[in-house]
Amino acid sequence: MTLFELLPSLRHGLNPDLDRAIWPLSSYVDEFGRLCVGGVAATEIAADFGTPTYVIDEADFRARIRRYRAALPDVELVYAGDALLSTAVAGWAAAEGAGVDVCSAGELATVLAGEVPPSQIILNGNAKTAGELDNAVAAGVGRVVIDTPNEIALLAGRVRRRQRVLVRVIPDIDADPMSAGVLDQRFGFALAGGEAARAIKRVLDQPWLDLVGLHCQLGSQLTDAGLYGEAVRQMVAVMAEIRDRHEVVLTELNLGGGHAVPYISGDLELSLRELGAIIDAALASACAEYKYPCPKIVIEPGRAIAARAGMTLHRVIAVKRQVGGHTFVAVDGGMSDNPRQALYDTKYTVALANRRPSTGRAPVTIVGRHSEAGDALARDVELPADIHPGDLLAVACTGAYHYARGSSSNLEGRPPLVAVAGGRSHELVRRETIADLLGRDRGWSGHPLRYGGHPEADSEK
Repeated sequence: MTLFELLPSLRHGLNPDLDRAIWPLSSYVDEFGRLCVGGVAATEIAADFGTPTYVIDEADFRARIRRYRAALPDVELVYAGDALLSTAVAGWAAAEGAGVDVCSAGELATVLAGEVPPSQIILNGNAKTAGELDNAVAAGVGRVVIDTPNEIALLAGRVRRRQRVLVRVIPDIDADPMSAGVLDQRFGFALAGGEAARAIKRVLDQPWLDLVGLHCQLGSQLTDAGLYGEAVRQMVAVMAEIRDRHEVVLTELNLGGGHAVPYISGDLELSLRELGAIIDAALASACAEYKYPCPKIVIEPGRAIAARAGMTLHRVIAVKRQVGGHTFVAVDGGMSDNPRQALYDTKYTVALANRRPSTGRAPVTIVGRHSEAGDALARDVELPADIHPGDLLAVACTGAYHYARGSSSNLEGRPPLVAVAGGRSHELVRRETIADLLGRDRGWSGHPLRYGGHPEADSEK
């Protein structure tokens, strides 16, 4: 089943100018040239909530979870909350039958407030504090992923009933330059040198820790489903070794996420149909080879569910047409609401959202308003040549790791998160205000400094 088939009520909104692989499923351009999503015009969203604003299409988010469930019916689906999380978003995931993976005390509290059953929560992360483990145990989370050696003793000393855990293992798979599967990295325990074997034995020696399976994460933006087949083969081999050495049969194999999505036309994405076929074949083959009972497979997509459901609205503040033809378009946001371009040189698709262009198109670089030379949202993108201050721009595919990684750079308040569905919009998280920023500023409790003076000198007068 395709996403198009999952949202039949939105078919009327299809527009050939919008790449369906990138923009939210409900997006279209109306007769006035306005970009609309969820039945709401971008201009109306900007008028009601200001700019910059993160917009998330609830129907798109839910449809992508349903697509995973349809394509991989025998796999347990857990949404990776670090991609995008609010109480409402957590509730959407749970309502669609997905668990939620969290990596901090704040994410855990948000998911619990979103009424996700604790048994459907996985606590992940590579540097969990004692306080975070206390919170997880008190909440009764379903599973804790052990990522570092000290977590074993920390967790074992806090539980008073059996706590189900997974051990994160680094498979011997070098997926890509940004891979989390390579050996020389900070996540999990390497198979090489017996590091994973030692951690697993320590966990099994703890009477209150119930080791139910293994966890691995191969990388990010992966398009080759075959990598997951290789991970299955390696992990089943490890599980068989644990059975033979410790007489313990693990029943769960968590393959993490890392599924690629397109940001610009032509980008590849991971095929779920191919992923399902490869996992099934590798699991059947490896389990037959090692005479091991098939474990339950768990996957944790985050970006692949949230990214294309989101877009960000920006107002054009200034346009600079330089000698030589280069044009800079400055908007009212920047690296505070999208740090990914500066960090990863991510390419984005951008559209004029408030009107039809009256001229041809020209390449521009969209820059932010922060005092950093690298503050750019998109480089050399085609926009109408008559773009001017006051225009509204929409940046596609910003549902994942944008709101979640936003900051208050230059003490600029973080944008709101606005959901759209069925012709209505509502604020999931409000805009951070100057009052919020000042409310955290406790001031300096010492004597006030005089220009050119020092506290010690002032105290002597």
